[in-house]
Amino acid sequence: MEGLFEQIDGYCERTDFTYWAEPLNAVTNAAFLVAAIIMWRRVSDPFGRALCVILFAIGIGSYLFHTHATVWAVILDVLPILLFVLLYIFVANYRFWNLSLTWAIIATLLYFPYAALIGATLGQHPFFAISGQYWPLPIMIGAYGIALLRRYPETGRGLIIGALILVTSLLFRSVDEIYCENWPMGTHLWWHILNGVMLGWMIEVYRRHMLAAGARQS
Repeated sequence: MEGLFEQIDGYCERTDFTYWAEPLNAVTNAAFLVAAIIMWRRVSDPFGRALCVILFAIGIGSYLFHTHATVWAVILDVLPILLFVLLYIFVANYRFWNLSLTWAIIATLLYFPYAALIGATLGQHPFFAISGQYWPLPIMIGAYGIALLRRYPETGRGLIIGALILVTSLLFRSVDEIYCENWPMGTHLWWHILNGVMLGWMIEVYRRHMLAAGARQS
């Protein structure tokens, strides 16, 4: 249990372990909360609502991590992110690709070996190793988007836009410590802001796809 309270200093903005040592990194988690609330009002189906709830939890978990900076807080930070990733991949398989429930689940679980392989490969480069656990995501999102362009052009374009936003936010996350001496406030706050936009956008892509699917069936 003592290990759960071990302190973690992983960001440029943090200079000690007081509660508000990362004010910008903490406050910018509001981007996730705002995106979740906006999209909650725009979606009504169970999958869309579930994504909004998890998005809200991402903001809370990240806030706790950037204020408490402990092992237990980092668990609350990364767990909602993983849940969002898995649910969105499942939704994409189930709703975008129209796979059966069983095959959608199987395809979703394949994310784990895929992420391990891509993460290990990119992790050999020092720059990509900084955010190695996240780089498989824009690659997968972009691949899904390109593959869907012919079948569902708007959905495909939406996913590609999401992938590009995520790449941009990952760049800000990755240079946080690199430019710390020249930029003491760090760049991690832009990871939060852009990710809030990106995750809200991904829910919007799903919402528009479902509206278009309903129109096609009517």
